[in-house]
Amino acid sequence: MALSVETVQSAVGALLEPELGKTLAEIGAVRGVEVRGADVSVEVVLGSPAYRPRQALLEHIEKVVKNLGATTVAVRWGYEMTSREILQDDPCPAVANILLVMSGKGGVGKSTVATNLALALKRSGARVGLLDADMYGPSLPTMLGVAGRPVSADGKKFLPLERFGVKLMSLGFMLEDPRQAVIWRGPMLQGALLQFLKDVDWGELDYLVLDLPPGTGDIALTISQKLRSTGAVIVTTPQEVALQDVYKSVSMAKKVGIPILGVVENESFFICDGCDKRHELFGSGGGKAVADFSEAPLLGQIPLDRSIREWGDAGTPVVQASPESPVAKAFVDVAERLAGRITAANTEREGAGLVIDRTGGKNRHLPIAR
Repeated sequence: MALSVETVQSAVGALLEPELGKTLAEIGAVRGVEVRGADVSVEVVLGSPAYRPRQALLEHIEKVVKNLGATTVAVRWGYEMTSREILQDDPCPAVANILLVMSGKGGVGKSTVATNLALALKRSGARVGLLDADMYGPSLPTMLGVAGRPVSADGKKFLPLERFGVKLMSLGFMLEDPRQAVIWRGPMLQGALLQFLKDVDWGELDYLVLDLPPGTGDIALTISQKLRSTGAVIVTTPQEVALQDVYKSVSMAKKVGIPILGVVENESFFICDGCDKRHELFGSGGGKAVADFSEAPLLGQIPLDRSIREWGDAGTPVVQASPESPVAKAFVDVAERLAGRITAANTEREGAGLVIDRTGGKNRHLPIAR
């Protein structure tokens, strides 16, 4: 087969994209093929810059093009972000995906996971925001070393603060004293959350990560009623005492129609300096049990590592401070798996069309079924 734009387009387009289970041609990913003698250039457009199987796909592209007679193959990567369903009255219409980091249990590391996932997505090249939705215990200012008050340029919307290229908002930025208690009833919490979503100038974002408070109360209910999130990441630790509360969070998400994208098992194991042996201090299997219950994948297991605490206290999360460390790579791995899940879910929804579920089902608000 002769080397030409058409033959290259056909050969590369026939390759299977592993996250979607469709060919590159079917998803329209092959763009801008150029052939100059035996030198070939191909642009491949993906659904997210945080693309896990990039190296494997690159090797397949190089192989099939060289089999056509090419000497050199240059692959240019681009991305067109897939989007959640954005309602007409959505408070954040310019945000492609809203990710909820949640757990029915306090103390499992939701803020640590949310912050490091946001930074991992940003480092991949995505446009990312991080909203601290835990009004009673805002920890984002400490974990990201940010102080200051949001200001408004137009008198209508606040400008988010920024750190490491991530746009940030937290009630902690509004408090005179970081040790000051927030003593609010449910309606005030809901109002503050909606203001943070609607009255903050987030701009165009690929991902807005929400660090939710523990429990199954007002904040999660407000989100389920006021917008269509892309879905939730459930955080747990391995021990049984944590699982019993986490199951409730999963059950609540299902009842109010929040899709579950996956599960992260935090503080999964510890590797000591001297013996290099894996110690499961809090037991094992908790993350898989939650994943099975939620009918979603276990996105990853984050080790118990002193550097996570040290860098978090210092205001530079480990993904940013030590990106080549094993624990940072564990967070990046989770972020890439999550991005793949988001792309697949959005693509499936957009391709399947919409059908109104009038049976009532498990969700009493008659959701749009996909």
